[in-house]
Amino acid sequence: MEYYQIWLIAAIVLVIIELLTAGFGVICFAIGALFSALVAYFTPNILWQLLVFAVVSMLTFIFLRPVLIRLLERKTKDVKTNADALIGKIGVVSETIDSTKNIGRVAIDGDDWKAVSHDGTVINKGEKVKVLSRDSIILTVTSSF
Repeated sequence: MEYYQIWLIAAIVLVIIELLTAGFGVICFAIGALFSALVAYFTPNILWQLLVFAVVSMLTFIFLRPVLIRLLERKTKDVKTNADALIGKIGVVSETIDSTKNIGRVAIDGDDWKAVSHDGTVINKGEKVKVLSRDSIILTVTSSF
């Protein structure tokens, strides 16, 4: 088996390991192994191959990994999940939100939530409302949007 084949197998194994882990650390070594395979194809000198592996792995770890991590963080920060995804949605009042208790109920996407008016006004059953915020399981809504 040639040296370049060993480096290619190592790169494939490292990519598989990266797919099973998080953090983009192992992929740097896989890229280093790919460059070493390229060097090994042209020269059998193992010292050059190891030097290329070390240098390329270090450079990708320093320069490429932070970029990949920032890209991953940017995508995950914008995703709203669970009750946070309700903010900005339109719902229908299923139980009047009155001024004495200032609490009622709003139906959104098939779920029924406790709701309060943002300014204390009465919002009658059947009116459409927009969710402004939430506090635990109580939504703050407005009928003027």
